[in-house]
Amino acid sequence: MSSDEFRLVSPTIDNDGKLPRKYTKGGQGVKKDISPPLEWYNVPEGTKSLALVVEDIDAPDPSGPLVPWTIWVVVDIPPEMKGIPEAFSGKEEQTAGIREGNNDHKIPGWRGPLMPSHDHRFQFKLLALDDKPNLGHTVTKERLLDAIEGHVLGEAILTSVA
Repeated sequence: MSSDEFRLVSPTIDNDGKLPRKYTKGGQGVKKDISPPLEWYNVPEGTKSLALVVEDIDAPDPSGPLVPWTIWVVVDIPPEMKGIPEAFSGKEEQTAGIREGNNDHKIPGWRGPLMPSHDHRFQFKLLALDDKPNLGHTVTKERLLDAIEGHVLGEAILTSVA
């Protein structure tokens, strides 16, 4: 990894990529829905907005294969921000117009995943955009992905395991 690569990290995810249990429904965070802290570096030049999508990429579909389960969607993050603090999700005093979209529970904000088994991978994807997407009132991952087509300057991915 070069020192100028657009990258996403979390000070709470250890060197083995382990997401602490307090951010899931299986640990200290039960019923608290505490979002983990995130930091990013080297945002691409020309970025007007950042968006974050967090998914459990090992979520089983009862009727078939693995289907990513959206845990958190955050949009309208100013490019000058360098990260999001722990427990950012759900705060009334969101910074600088940042909005949280609906997860797959159909509610906005971080919802700590309930782990039916261990070793689920979580993908945190930060997208650098050349424009602020027009998403309307209700933000979802699907609406975001449709709106940003052709506007992604870069993406930084952090994968963890819980």
